[in-house]
Amino acid sequence: MSGTDWEIVDLVARWVHVIAGIMWVGNSLLFNWLDRNLQPSKDAAPGSLGQIWLLHSGAFYHVDKTLLGGRPLPRPLHWFVVQAMTTWGSGVALLIAVYWAGGRAAMADPGLAKLSHGQAVVIGIAAIVLGSALYDVMQRTVAVRSPRLASAIWLTGLTAISIALTQMLSGRAAFLHVGAMLGTIMAMNVAHTIVPSQRQLVASVGGGGIADPAVSDRAKRVSIHNNYFVFPVIVLMVSSHFPSVYSNRLSWLLLLILVAGGAAVRHVLNIRYSMRTWAAALTATLVAGVAALYAAVRLGAEPQLAVVADASTPVTFAEVRSVIDRRCTVCHSARPSDMTFGAAPGGVRFDTPEQIELLAARIHERAVLTKTMPPANKTAITDAERNLLRRWSAQR
Repeated sequence: MSGTDWEIVDLVARWVHVIAGIMWVGNSLLFNWLDRNLQPSKDAAPGSLGQIWLLHSGAFYHVDKTLLGGRPLPRPLHWFVVQAMTTWGSGVALLIAVYWAGGRAAMADPGLAKLSHGQAVVIGIAAIVLGSALYDVMQRTVAVRSPRLASAIWLTGLTAISIALTQMLSGRAAFLHVGAMLGTIMAMNVAHTIVPSQRQLVASVGGGGIADPAVSDRAKRVSIHNNYFVFPVIVLMVSSHFPSVYSNRLSWLLLLILVAGGAAVRHVLNIRYSMRTWAAALTATLVAGVAALYAAVRLGAEPQLAVVADASTPVTFAEVRSVIDRRCTVCHSARPSDMTFGAAPGGVRFDTPEQIELLAARIHERAVLTKTMPPANKTAITDAERNLLRRWSAQR
């Protein structure tokens, strides 16, 4: 397939992924919100676990959570399954198109580890499988007796996998694959625990029996886990737009701060209806998260390039144009020689002096400060050339 073909796959898969993800996450957050706001009612039927009245789009809605208490199974009964599987499937398609086969983003970073593309792909896939398997084993064995121990073991595994990926893969790939691992766990919870538990409840009630609360509790436990994964997954999915984070020397720490911060914010929002000072707690959590993120970014920032030429000597545009023509326009051009990412990825072109001048700040940010361009340094730009771009930027 050509770069353009992969771009179409990327667009369609991304479109489906975002829409299905909105539907899945929206349903998940709504039902978890309902559970925290249900109130007992004297008029409720036997088996009721709480009721709530809602106002939306010009009408009143009455919701009653129940295990039916021996009553017959209602028809029709609406299930929420397709959104989760569609989100996961389209996410896998994106990984294939962008990283594994399409090559629209670099998996390996020669500056970190001497890996071939195939080896980097194997590591990324192995991380997703290993992290998901560790979580599943903990939930099915250890969590039955000690949920806290199971969580501690899995969080240790998550930390180890995150650190390992940031030391072996390109920053963007590492962040995305940790997010993909968490997303896979969420989909696995739906497919392997939530839906089978729901089928078991339906079968018991449909056969005239009483729904087992233990089955309901099992499904709810992993549903709450999914609720806490939502914010970390979202921030890791959008992290590819922020090279100062994923290309940082402390990218592993920044990744963990984003995951922990997202889960902490979700926790405060989950308990806000039973906590009078929730607004202050939320503010403190946000401030602490942003402060930790900023401190880590600054601490791990790359040191300035050493000056390899007389800084007082003006840099001519011709010198800058020469570097950009050799190192950048192979991709960033209306007619690129490297079609891996399609024509002019990100809409960035360096075909004319005006385009180069207009994007000088971006050139400085990506080629000098974060060193994320060229991707994985595929065109072998040198430190001397980066230094020249830095001096040119400073004299403007």
